This record gives sequence, structure tokens and C-alpha cells, in this order.
Amino acid sequence: MAKILVVDDAAFMRMRVVKLLTENGYEVIEAGDGKEGVDKYLAEKPDLVLMDITMPVMDGIAAVQEIKKHDPNAIIVMLSALGQQTMVMNSIKAGAKDFIVKPYQPDKILSTIKRFIG
Repeated sequence: MAKILVVDDAAFMRMRVVKLLTENGYEVIEAGDGKEGVDKYLAEKPDLVLMDITMPVMDGIAAVQEIKKHDPNAIIVMLSALGQQTMVMNSIKAGAKDFIVKPYQPDKILSTIKRFIG
């Protein structure tokens, strides 16, 4: 069973994603900001990360850079609100593999995950 780390400061968004993923057979780890996300990534070594961009303590772009320093092969997909194209490009440059625009369709999340980890 694939393990996915969901990093988002909005508890409601995390809850929706966690429910979707667990219903589809994934093991899920949660983090509420980028720093916690990096710590949990290093401790748990998930197969994929779904990362919000705008968060307190450490934003998603800085978290991607930090994770990639420790694991260049990390698979990170950004979750971003509409209108954050510059942030999305910065996160791709930092090492994210893809991005999903919020509000997202559940099928889009599942198909993106399947594309990267089967």
C-alpha cells in the first residue's frame, strides 16, 4: 500500500484529501505546515507528497527544496489555488513533479497519484 504525505495548513482541505485517499486504499500521513511536512517526510519516507504552497512556518516551495536536499528522488505534487502561476512555476523549479489547482476534482488527485506511483 502506497504511503502519501498530505501537507496543508487548512484542516478542512487536509480532511477532504485524507478521506479520498484512505477510501482508495492509501496510507496517509498529515502535516499542517511545511516544516512539519519536511520532518514527517524524513521520518516516514512516503511514496508521494501532496503539498500546499501558502502555509505558515515554512511555505511549500521552501519545504520542497528542503525535502529534495535529503531525497532528490522525492515525488512531490503541489496543490495550489487559482492565480498562483508564478508560485507553481517556482515550485516546479524547486523540484515538484506536478501541480493540481484548487478547488480540485477528486479524480484529478487520484489520476495524478496513479501516474507517479501506480
